[in-house]
Amino acid sequence: MSASTIKKILIANRGEIARRIIRTCREMGIATVAVCSDADRDAPFVLEADEVVPLGGLRPAESYLRGDAIVEAAKRTSADAIHPGYGFLAENAEFAALCEQAGVTFIGPPSNVIAAMGSKIEAKRRMQAADVPLLPTIEVSGQSADKVLREVEKVGWPVLIKASAGGGGRGMRIAHSARDFATQLETARQEAQAAFGDGTVFVEPYITGARHIEVQVFGDSHGNVVHLFERECSIQRRHQKIVEESPSVVLDDELRSAMTSAAVRGAKAIDYVNAGTFEFLLTPQRKFYFLEVNTRLQVEHPVTEFITGLDLVRLQILVASGEPLPPEVFDVEPWGHAIEVRLCAEDPRHDYRPVAGKFNQFAISSGNGLRVDSALDDAGEVSPYYDSMLAKIIAHAPTRAEASAKLARALRAAKLHGIVTNRELLVRVIESEEFQQGATDTDFLVRHNPQTLGAPLTDASSERVHAAVAAIAGQARRRREAPVLRSAPSGWRNNPSQPQTVRYIGEHGEHLVEYLFTRKGIAVRVDGQPLDGVHLQLATADLVRLQVAGIERSFAAQQLADAVYVDSSLGSSVFTEVPRFSLSQDAAVAGSLIAPLPGTVHEVRASVGDQVAAGQVLLVIESMKLLHEIAAPQAGKVAAIGVERGRQVDAGTVLAVLEAEVADEK
Repeated sequence: MSASTIKKILIANRGEIARRIIRTCREMGIATVAVCSDADRDAPFVLEADEVVPLGGLRPAESYLRGDAIVEAAKRTSADAIHPGYGFLAENAEFAALCEQAGVTFIGPPSNVIAAMGSKIEAKRRMQAADVPLLPTIEVSGQSADKVLREVEKVGWPVLIKASAGGGGRGMRIAHSARDFATQLETARQEAQAAFGDGTVFVEPYITGARHIEVQVFGDSHGNVVHLFERECSIQRRHQKIVEESPSVVLDDELRSAMTSAAVRGAKAIDYVNAGTFEFLLTPQRKFYFLEVNTRLQVEHPVTEFITGLDLVRLQILVASGEPLPPEVFDVEPWGHAIEVRLCAEDPRHDYRPVAGKFNQFAISSGNGLRVDSALDDAGEVSPYYDSMLAKIIAHAPTRAEASAKLARALRAAKLHGIVTNRELLVRVIESEEFQQGATDTDFLVRHNPQTLGAPLTDASSERVHAAVAAIAGQARRRREAPVLRSAPSGWRNNPSQPQTVRYIGEHGEHLVEYLFTRKGIAVRVDGQPLDGVHLQLATADLVRLQVAGIERSFAAQQLADAVYVDSSLGSSVFTEVPRFSLSQDAAVAGSLIAPLPGTVHEVRASVGDQVAAGQVLLVIESMKLLHEIAAPQAGKVAAIGVERGRQVDAGTVLAVLEAEVADEK
């Protein structure tokens, strides 16, 4: 077995990829150095590294994009090499050159290769010379708008306008006709300039119903170049991948051989060294065309690691040490099927809006063919300054059907308490008929409404059961915290009494839970309807064992301030408890309109000085994705508005003050 001559690696990245690199370094006996921003001072990857160099700042430009500071940190810690991960400086030719000049090994391809492939236009020229299939390409720079439009008309509509530099869906626009071409062209230019500092764009045909297939390649400094099979990454939102798998169900042996051979041929033509990915578009007519080369490790590399049994980070380090690719790379045969999804802190039902905040519980099962590469441990903060990806969950099994079932089950069972994620959307994609039949393409998330895909996995009936569990667990928690009689059964009364009640707001609406403990057990009603065959086996603040309609289940419960999370085999629910009592009249200004529950001010429909009628809606509060209207209890004049749109409010917050109308005296 080859041994690396590199003894210490500085990781110029953060989050899950930094942890991933640290894991392999430990297995190879290599020391690690982390760099971090102020926002990441207590992040798991920082705690796991052997040494840490704080870079300061919060945003990437103040920290992870400071190439000179990172190289200086490598020198100061005597690191032999820098691993850039992906994103940030991973495909920055100037940074790679800076490492080379400083005598620090850059774990990636040479800077000149990165520079050439960093321009998609230049990459296409190189690939054309290597006889790699290309789509017709129209270069925009140096041509008049009229000439460009004439060339586009020859290609046919629709067309895709793409930034030559960078990626990730930025600087990409679709034009469907000559009417919108100029607008989309200018928008793409502006996005490219803002994102990459380079407004150069080009135009190529937009292929509907296409698939995105990529080939993993590896080269060493001894002239060896191999492929490690393909990955399909067709399911994308806004040109960003969220589901990846290998092998692709659409490739037969002949097509797979043609694509992998083209990738190896292209890599050899540019003297490629280290890990890289050749991306192709596969048309419904089974013709493939080169898109670009990613000169780095890919986010989805665990898919390849599962089917080959290889550690790609280890191979990167060996090759960067000057070693030839080890023998096992040339003899590897793929086994089974692997699928990866990207779990992101974003809300698909609100236009994929990124979400920041704190997870009080972040738990996803791993082992037995399930791998979780995560930026978080069992809890943690999600920063607003970086990418929304939280973790990658990868399933491997002998068949695609088993892998997808294993992955969907792990996602459904995950405990994600604190902020919104795209978990529901991922489950519905994996379980969809199209995915199960292998009939997906890059337009999947265009055809399917994210409002539907991102809706709760738990149905209304299951949510009612979860509401009952939330009430029982809440009672147990209050009993545990009681100063006296803590050993008494939760909610038990010496004499029969009226049911205890609690109201919750969940994804499917508001629920009234009524429960009564007796010597015979417990009786529960939710929304006026009794739960059939209820038998309570166990009730603690964190765990309820409950039988309903002859089926016994365990329910995990967690209360965080006003939110209650319940997880079971029925799914996951989150509730806001409606306060039993609003703010007392003595504590609020006369005429105050009070927030009935915690939430976000969605809309303010009145201004100070407005004359309003009784029942007129003055504000709207959004809580747990439901909108709650706050209306004037009587006619009057708005004397004060205490909140603005977007503000977070607690239950009892004074939203507005209304002066009642006074009748004229005669």
